[in-house]
Amino acid sequence: MNNQNIFDNEIFFNGYKTLREGDANYNDLLEQPAMAKLLPDLTDKSVLDLGCGYGHNCIQFVHKGARKVTGIDISVKMLEVAKNESASGKIEYINMSMTDIDALSETFDLIYSSLAFHYVEDFEAFTKSMFNRLNSGGTLLFSQEHPIITATIDGNGHFNKDEDGNKISYTFSNYNEPGIRKTHWYVDGVIKYHRTFGGIITALSKAGFIIEEVIEPLPEKWATEKLPAIVKEYIKPCFLIVKARKQ
Repeated sequence: MNNQNIFDNEIFFNGYKTLREGDANYNDLLEQPAMAKLLPDLTDKSVLDLGCGYGHNCIQFVHKGARKVTGIDISVKMLEVAKNESASGKIEYINMSMTDIDALSETFDLIYSSLAFHYVEDFEAFTKSMFNRLNSGGTLLFSQEHPIITATIDGNGHFNKDEDGNKISYTFSNYNEPGIRKTHWYVDGVIKYHRTFGGIITALSKAGFIIEEVIEPLPEKWATEKLPAIVKEYIKPCFLIVKARKQ
């Protein structure tokens, strides 16, 4: 499985940190509000956060009543921030790849991940690992880049505009060609993996998950007021969110 650690690249880390510190980013305006609505009751529950980054969600899970939270991230730099800014006696941060969770001995009531699964190469094997780490009746809740975004091999998916400069459609290609994508995001050579919507859902189903909700989030009114350009989500979605359950 892929163990890419782009987040410890100094240029990438600083660029990403600046993005997340801004108050008009897509995570805070679109993805995170949608994820929050799908969270189960966390009272006295155990949580595994895959690709926990700065630990912001980990500390929120504690505030929502979680008994124990384990945050996993491959980035040493990310976890240094997490341990400084999002520390709690109920949180354990572990430096490891999320694809290595079979090495954990514990099982959890919730497995959560925000915008990390498009970095996983072997998603079918990964879904089986997550299923094994969940307690019976446990929940898997994750977001990832939408397959429309990851599809185009050369990374040049683009909006089309009318004569007045308004975005009216989106062009992408290579949708039914799953596999590796190398993109530029702050630095060259960032590796992501494209899989179709059908491939994602089928892998989860074959692993034993029951799909409860699939969301392609749209911005709420307050978000469009803060960032008017986000209305282009009505043309094509940036994110895919899936909530599933272990029977």
